[in-house]
Amino acid sequence: MIEPDRTEWQVRCAFNAFCKRVLKNEAINIFNERQQRQAKEMTFSDLTPQEENQLYTLDQQYEGEEGQSFQVVGKKITPKLLAEALRTLPIEKRKTVLLYYFFDKSDVEIAKLLEIPRSTVQYRRTSSFKRLKRFLEEHADDWDD
Repeated sequence: MIEPDRTEWQVRCAFNAFCKRVLKNEAINIFNERQQRQAKEMTFSDLTPQEENQLYTLDQQYEGEEGQSFQVVGKKITPKLLAEALRTLPIEKRKTVLLYYFFDKSDVEIAKLLEIPRSTVQYRRTSSFKRLKRFLEEHADDWDD
């Protein structure tokens, strides 16, 4: 093995010492930053109820159903009633209705997605619409909450 000459050895040792010092100082800095952060942190269980209330907000628009319900031919339609009407549909018809009315998919897109003929999609959609209409007409007055 070839021994490095003295100056090269001294340079290696100096660089080695420098690297160790940098790593040690960086570790000290990280430790100090972590200690400072932990001194400022507080667990949720230590918060007072007033402090907890400052962490979130509620959207006032969706409180209560008065603003969400609407009148159709003298019948009050609420979100709960509409959800219950959708729940009465068979799953394959419900998927079709949701894709068409809520996701703006065309009959062709739904047919490709569900791997069924387009005419079946149209039949499911129109028959579901009639069934929903009938359900809402029959139950609109029963759902006054």
